[in-house]
Amino acid sequence: MTAPLPSDGHRFRDPRTHLATLASGDVIVICPRCAGPAIVRPHSDGSRYSMFWPRRLTCTGCAYYDSWTSSSPWYWEGPIDPFFQQPLWLRANCCGGKTLWAYHGEHLDLIEDYVRARQRERGPERSFTSLLEKLPAWIKAAGNRDEILRTCRQLRAKLPE
Repeated sequence: MTAPLPSDGHRFRDPRTHLATLASGDVIVICPRCAGPAIVRPHSDGSRYSMFWPRRLTCTGCAYYDSWTSSSPWYWEGPIDPFFQQPLWLRANCCGGKTLWAYHGEHLDLIEDYVRARQRERGPERSFTSLLEKLPAWIKAAGNRDEILRTCRQLRAKLPE
């Protein structure tokens, strides 16, 4: 992944990140047992593509755990994790009933840097559509910038330590 340009609040270059890339690491979800934060973590099985690695959902609050294998389908729809279909921990209402969500802190950083920028540039590689190109219009709208950044700060405060 190409690093975005330093964010000075004026300029941002799309690093061409895909949602699957962000989901290939830890994803923070709501525990199905205690409703606290839980982590969906991949475990390498030696295969090349991490999207096919088994996953384990673990809650340190109540010791709940579950397992996922690549024989199960995954879903890329809205504020749920693609493997266990659990609601994401980092989600909040924003901009008149819309839901702003992120898989983890790095995903939240990407959204914040993009929204904060006054000038947004596409990255050099155009072989696939990036996450940022697929963002809904309400996130891209300059008129929503302040509310989205305020909501990002609220979500950042929820990040588990």
